[in-house]
Amino acid sequence: MLIGMRNRSARRLGRCRRCVLAAAPMALTGVLLAGCVGTPHYTPARTYYVSPDGDDDNDGRSPGQAWRSLARADARALEPGDRLLLRGGGSFPGFLKLDEDEAGSADKPVIVGSYGGGRATIVADNTTGISVHNTAGVEIRDLAIVGRNGAYAGHGGVHVYSDRTDGGRLRHVAVADVEVSGFHIGIQIGSASRSTGFHEVRITDSVLRNNKDIGLLTYGPATLEDAPTGYAHEDVVVSGVEAHHNAGDPHADDRHTGNGIVFGSVRGGRIQDSSAHDNGSRASTEAGEGPIGIWSYDSTGLLMEHNRSYRNHTGSRVDGAGFGLDSNVSHSTVQYNLAFGNDGPGFHAYTSKKNDAHNGNVFRFNISSNDGRKWPEKGAIHVHGNVMHGLQVYNNTAVMTDSVRPGPAVRLTAEGQGMTFRNNILVTDGPPLIVADKAFRTGQALWQGNDYYSTAGRENVQWGGETYSGLAEWRSATGQEMTGGRKTGFEKDPCFRGGQAPVVNKASDAALLVPVCDALADKGIDLRSLFGIDPGRQDYFGEALGRGLPVGAALMATD
Repeated sequence: MLIGMRNRSARRLGRCRRCVLAAAPMALTGVLLAGCVGTPHYTPARTYYVSPDGDDDNDGRSPGQAWRSLARADARALEPGDRLLLRGGGSFPGFLKLDEDEAGSADKPVIVGSYGGGRATIVADNTTGISVHNTAGVEIRDLAIVGRNGAYAGHGGVHVYSDRTDGGRLRHVAVADVEVSGFHIGIQIGSASRSTGFHEVRITDSVLRNNKDIGLLTYGPATLEDAPTGYAHEDVVVSGVEAHHNAGDPHADDRHTGNGIVFGSVRGGRIQDSSAHDNGSRASTEAGEGPIGIWSYDSTGLLMEHNRSYRNHTGSRVDGAGFGLDSNVSHSTVQYNLAFGNDGPGFHAYTSKKNDAHNGNVFRFNISSNDGRKWPEKGAIHVHGNVMHGLQVYNNTAVMTDSVRPGPAVRLTAEGQGMTFRNNILVTDGPPLIVADKAFRTGQALWQGNDYYSTAGRENVQWGGETYSGLAEWRSATGQEMTGGRKTGFEKDPCFRGGQAPVVNKASDAALLVPVCDALADKGIDLRSLFGIDPGRQDYFGEALGRGLPVGAALMATD
């Protein structure tokens, strides 16, 4: 079954990119964008107005002389510094597109937005909503973009795409305060080349809901197996975005559908203060790969922090996770995030590749509660696939409670070198706590300073073909939980505020996983002095770390 799962999951990236790239010509008629920065301090070159009460024979230069239709507005070539404003509260059928001979200035961007109070609504019937092709210096803000009919099957709400051949990235794309629904993909930013994508992309304070395949996607061409270098986009920031009820396609068994936020082909990106929830409910039961709330592939230097991913689903036997770092992701950090109620694991690291490109990644100070609702055998934290290098998993709190079947706090199936698991709290309401498909040597996967606790009082570890009944037996047989010649690790009740195995049903419930006694307070391994690891300055809740590290994601409560 494991081999079959690997083979199915290995097709995730190729199929995803083929699907997206096949739609790339739609960039010429419109589909996506990015966004969110403040209005620059300059005087607009021209402002054009569109109103349901306007007239296309007007000059469009004032609210009293507004045009009536998007078609008339779209016929006007927009130059750097121009603004195109739609009357708030109005509904405008059609689409808008910005081509390579329009906009283009990061210092004087073209702005498309609303005026007069409230959001204007663009209604795209079997077409994209807004397309940006081979240009940048564009901001899209304060709009609702709604797809109708065929838009759900094959178009995007905002589509930014480059197929330039001059080797330069296009600078400054911003999308802010928009709501996109009813499309194949809500917002997508793509490139035909790993060197001619977009730089300085900001997408903020937006809602992407009820789309078919994905809420938000960045993508580029497929990464080569033997040369996983080069990234289409740089400096991409997503902040304050909510991606929800992007249901997936029950007929798409050739790809994953029903994702929340996906970063592909990005160097230097950040997803922060965002959420993905209730996605993937209609994803195919036959698909070889499934959806995930927030994840990345073919990227480097990413930061995912202060996000929430919950109640995400999968139709098939794979994925359905809250957060993921997928194939060819390197030097990226997932921290201060909350996952709960997902069909699959709260957090997963995966690679389908046999290269060394999945390396230097970190999961720290995250919380997983009540994940694995459909596939508990994957664990709250799942590390699987082929070879991983230097993966660090430390100071996380993972609580697994029985759903359809018992499941471990951690499932480890990936080959690897230098993988470390330190200072984590791992709680289940029955055995096992860890399931490893092989007996990993300490040089492959090293465990130090973790707390292993079963509320049923039966702590055990399944390590390869052996089952060890408790920490001491596992340590003696494998050499795990030893640091500098001394024994490490705990089998203690972490004294959570919410009881032995709290169930998180909403974001505020994370406080239930704060320890209220000193059983593990300041008992974490000193990562800095022993291993040269900087653990950061705060715990999951933003409390400043002292000289001693906690075990788990949170310091002990002092109130």
